[in-house]
Amino acid sequence: MPDPRPLITHLYTADPSAHVFSNRLYIYPSHDRDTGIPSNDNGDQYDMADYHVFSIDSLSPNASEPIEVTDHGTVLKTEQVPWASKQLWAPDAAERNGKYYLFFPARDGEGLFRIGVAVGESPAGPFRPQELWLQGSFSIDPAVFVDENVDSDDGDGKEAFIYFGGLWGGQLQSWVRGEDGVGWTYDKDGKEPTGPGVPALSPLIAKLSQSMTELASPVRPLVILDESGGPLAADDHDRRFFEAAWMHKYNGTYYFSYSTGDTHYLVYATSDSPWGPFTYRGRILEPVLGWTTHHSIVEFEGKWWLFYHDCEISKGQSHLRNVKVREIGYREDGTICLVD
Repeated sequence: MPDPRPLITHLYTADPSAHVFSNRLYIYPSHDRDTGIPSNDNGDQYDMADYHVFSIDSLSPNASEPIEVTDHGTVLKTEQVPWASKQLWAPDAAERNGKYYLFFPARDGEGLFRIGVAVGESPAGPFRPQELWLQGSFSIDPAVFVDENVDSDDGDGKEAFIYFGGLWGGQLQSWVRGEDGVGWTYDKDGKEPTGPGVPALSPLIAKLSQSMTELASPVRPLVILDESGGPLAADDHDRRFFEAAWMHKYNGTYYFSYSTGDTHYLVYATSDSPWGPFTYRGRILEPVLGWTTHHSIVEFEGKWWLFYHDCEISKGQSHLRNVKVREIGYREDGTICLVD
């Protein structure tokens, strides 16, 4: 299949979080810009300063005309967030209680990444940020999953979870879980583990309160197992978690997908519980043009879609990216495949 065309061409966009609200598809990406900052493993070149929201009425993969995308404009800026200093990285969005919530990472005044929450009356924004970040949160790449038609403590048949974390510039390797299993502390000298048989660092999960602005459980690791039932190894860079958490549900199975980072794959694991543990199942997407791979998966118009980014428009400049979309499908055994 030919590589899809960029969906958005008037801005550089990346890390697309796609959701369907009121039968319309909304995309919540990060907004790349070129500031001239040299590239490094800390990610300083990704100096995003605001968010736009985009929406699509219909996806027509066989149409000769480009898909029509509406830009709803800037919905949040760094200067509007009381606690944030810079770098509005990959966001996500969710709906509950008739309101819409934008979850986003940014550096606080001490340079640590935290996860903020902003609230809006419409999926197209604008969004009003909370005074403080989501207390107990850290690192990057929030992905919020609202599980529906379940027995919930809140009595509304829903439970909301937040998944997050990112290595290297995302600082996940610098956070150490306390012996009590509840608290986490920052170690500026923390490094990604290495060595044969050493377990990889896990992404993180916590339950959200019904208000969606507080954590309702301690933050804990989301364990990903290999085919033999052991945790993925730290030196297994083709499969270990790096960043870009995403959760979706298909036929009662929970699918946790993510980026392997320095090996540039999108991969996934499955479980019968949103808490895990998850078992690695395979790859979704091979490496694309550019360094990072970040995605979302959503059902729309009776089909399943993979949103991701590459660097086609900028001809390979890894910090200037563009959003794309491809159809995916499921085999009888529940494994994911790309649809040609």
